[in-house]
Amino acid sequence: MAKNDHPFYQKLAYVLLSIGLIAAALYFGKELILPILFSVLLATLLLPVTRYLRRKKFPDVLSILLPVFLSIVIGAGVIFFLSSQVIGFSDDLPALKERLAEVGDSLQTWVNSWSNISIYKQNEYIGEGIDNLKEKAPQIAGSTLGSITGILQYVLLIPLYTFLILYYRSVIKKFLVKSFSNGSEKGVNDILSDSVNISQKYIGGLLIVTTLVFTLNTIGFLIIGVKYAIFMALLAALLNLIPYIGMLTANILCMVITLISADSLSSVLWVGVVLAIVQVLENNFGMPLIVGNKVKINALATIIGVVIGGTLCGVPGMFLAIPILAVIKVVCDEVEGLKPWGILLGDKRE
Repeated sequence: MAKNDHPFYQKLAYVLLSIGLIAAALYFGKELILPILFSVLLATLLLPVTRYLRRKKFPDVLSILLPVFLSIVIGAGVIFFLSSQVIGFSDDLPALKERLAEVGDSLQTWVNSWSNISIYKQNEYIGEGIDNLKEKAPQIAGSTLGSITGILQYVLLIPLYTFLILYYRSVIKKFLVKSFSNGSEKGVNDILSDSVNISQKYIGGLLIVTTLVFTLNTIGFLIIGVKYAIFMALLAALLNLIPYIGMLTANILCMVITLISADSLSSVLWVGVVLAIVQVLENNFGMPLIVGNKVKINALATIIGVVIGGTLCGVPGMFLAIPILAVIKVVCDEVEGLKPWGILLGDKRE
């Protein structure tokens, strides 16, 4: 019996060791690895366009450069639109500060009536919090500078990596087939093909769903007549890119913005209703567009993956969690020794 048990424990040890090494590599090398992962996703999204241009007798370099350049233009347009909305919101910050002070006074009075904590004592707690924030200001400034540097790194490296991945895709594919075939090149080719298809469905579906969420949020906010309708709709749509956690954060932020900018509490409730309706529509009709019916990851694995991704790599890791899990499930479903892990990630309940 010990002989039969040994291979199981040995395989489990190998899997756990591999997971640990991958997690360590992501944590310590995220500045290098994350731009490459985003470039791989973008390259898989642009691959059909590149193939179409090649069929139209475009030169190899031009058939890659055109879609990459188009993606840069679209990305710049989105950033410009987002920046204009943020600038419009920041112009009203002085008025919002006054309104926030009014809301704060009302909230302090409510806390005093329910908890018997005096307003003077509450101000002391707030003052202590501000002092702690001031002490951490240099660290926050350093993190902000690091974030700006990271964004510039993404802007410069992702288009370059994407072009090179598409240009050398045949070389990369041969390398992967030769490295992992183990006597079965067809199996590796099937895994690569399924992984590319899943990634394309995920990114393409994500773009469609994000656009629909933004449009529906904008229509809903304009109907109820709240201020900063487009800004909040865009904020909610972008945060929705992060599964589960992002939508919860979007609800809180949008309702807080409405609370300090609207005259009545009913507007806050209506904002919550609009976001809830859009979320229901997105979950029932949008999610199938992302990965289709071929690969479905259960909610538990999704949440754990998003949390782990956020812990290791921050917000980019939370965004990458779902496509990485989908590709991992494809690999697990194809490799005999990893099929139990594919079952664990799947959403079939028997």
